[in-house]
Amino acid sequence: MNGQAKKPRILCVNPFIHDFAAYDVWASPMGLLLLAALLRDRSFPVDYIDCLCRFHPRSGKIPPDKQGRGPYLKTPLPLPPGLETMKRRFSRYGIPPEWFREDLKNTLRPDLVLVTSMMTYWAGGVRETIGIIRETWPDVPVVLGGIYATLYADHARRHSGADRVVEGPGEHVLFEVVEEFTGARIETRPESLTLDNLPYPAFDLQRHIAHIPVRTSVGCPNRCAYCASGVLAPTFSRRSPEKVVDEIMFWHRRHGVIDFAFYDDALLTGSGIHARRIFEGIIEQKATLRFHTPNALHVREIDDSMAVLMRKAGFYTLRLGVESTDFSERKNLDQKVTETDFHRAVTALKNAGFKKEQIGAYLLTGLPGQTLAEVERSIRGVLAAGITPVMTHYTPIPHTALWDEAVKHSPFPLEKDPVYTNNSIWPCLDQGFSWEDMTRLRRLARSGP
Repeated sequence: MNGQAKKPRILCVNPFIHDFAAYDVWASPMGLLLLAALLRDRSFPVDYIDCLCRFHPRSGKIPPDKQGRGPYLKTPLPLPPGLETMKRRFSRYGIPPEWFREDLKNTLRPDLVLVTSMMTYWAGGVRETIGIIRETWPDVPVVLGGIYATLYADHARRHSGADRVVEGPGEHVLFEVVEEFTGARIETRPESLTLDNLPYPAFDLQRHIAHIPVRTSVGCPNRCAYCASGVLAPTFSRRSPEKVVDEIMFWHRRHGVIDFAFYDDALLTGSGIHARRIFEGIIEQKATLRFHTPNALHVREIDDSMAVLMRKAGFYTLRLGVESTDFSERKNLDQKVTETDFHRAVTALKNAGFKKEQIGAYLLTGLPGQTLAEVERSIRGVLAAGITPVMTHYTPIPHTALWDEAVKHSPFPLEKDPVYTNNSIWPCLDQGFSWEDMTRLRRLARSGP
């Protein structure tokens, strides 16, 4: 780009959530803030508005911190078309729309707006967000990326209101998009983008940094039938352990961050050699930190030495990718854990000093054709092991191996609109289930070991 020309201003927006329930469990628009960092590195003026911000100045004092987590603001919404019979409250999560409009008006007029998207069934929040942007600047182009944009690209093109929908990682087409919609000429682009030469995402653009998400790798070598990781990132690649430790210490020393959430889909994969080097590097720093694993850990990689290392490094919230304790009946789901793996990992973690409240086992519920008895057996199996069952309701995801089976079992037209894939409505609910059954299972899971 000509050094004398004025560089276009870019606005990045994290949209509202429309859902039956939502809670900030170390959530952050990491990909969007990575794009902001790439733009800033080339001296583009960048602004950021987070429609989910829990720390907006108009909301009063900063809410109490729970290891980086907390509730979103919310306002009631009508139930979406097709879900009118659901006997549950539906809400907008995030700041009130009038605050968003005010924030837009207080922001310098951008030349391009980048909007991200997360869960596919949050498409309604994306549409509302882009609609409000259009009210303020009808002629400013809007580009949509992220998970919904990738997995339901055709729906996003028809319904989101964006001028362009980008599928896949946005960093690879970012400067092409900026040139296309602003007319800017960008002469100095990164020659190649690898995990080690990407800048740290621009988390400092947030009003308050409650936690930092960390990604030591992208993708996953496993191809579980229910998971979209292989669709969103077909190639598995890793950062150097030293770069990961450097980033963690940067946010801790520069911004005082204590809570870090690993966003990896395969943090421990490969006998944990890569992870061990990261954890050893963290321990050498002698900093008091807390680490959380919302994306689940591969159980078979946890032995006595790994558990001790994690404990010393400061791991605080552990989530194990168990999915089902019917270990002999899972070949159509995944091949990532056996009964022996599960019990060895739990024993190792307990011996290392982790409390039962810190160790949760994710259990997939509401799978196509799954029976009530199967779910209950899994919950009781986790309770018997002395740790916490964490029920995760199945979300049908296009392009995954289980998608066709989900479509066949669902009473909703999953292919028509992603709102029907919302896991809160149990979209593949078997005829034998009832909402009373679900309530009973939740109570059983909460009953504790």
